[in-house]
Amino acid sequence: MRDKTILLVEDNPDDAHLTLAAFKEAGIRVQFVVAKDGLEALKHLSSAEELPAVILLDLNLPKLSGHEVLERIRSDARTKTIPVVILSSSIEPEDLVRCYALGANSFVRKPVDFAQFLDTARLMGRYWLQANVAAPARQNSP
Repeated sequence: MRDKTILLVEDNPDDAHLTLAAFKEAGIRVQFVVAKDGLEALKHLSSAEELPAVILLDLNLPKLSGHEVLERIRSDARTKTIPVVILSSSIEPEDLVRCYALGANSFVRKPVDFAQFLDTARLMGRYWLQANVAAPARQNSP
């Protein structure tokens, strides 16, 4: 059985590295595809043969913000049911409300401590990759 894939949309290389390290340290078998900006994420989704099991999406991205990426993901029949977890350092209530209004499945604040990040990665991996029953993937738009 192939490992599930996570699309990590993160422009900060340190945060991307921390996320990958936390999932590895937590023992969660997953393949990561990393997009460094919103346009790269949407390009990957439009051309991917197999869609990711979950998308971890930062909000503060170059080219297209996380809000714009989320809106486009939800407006595309092929990608609209992919679980999207906002992984952000934002503490702004407006960001939280807007993300849920646009269709985010979850909003997780990035822990600054690696031990806390490890616990968060373990919880996210177990829930989104093991416990959650995802909608069937749509390979082609109607």
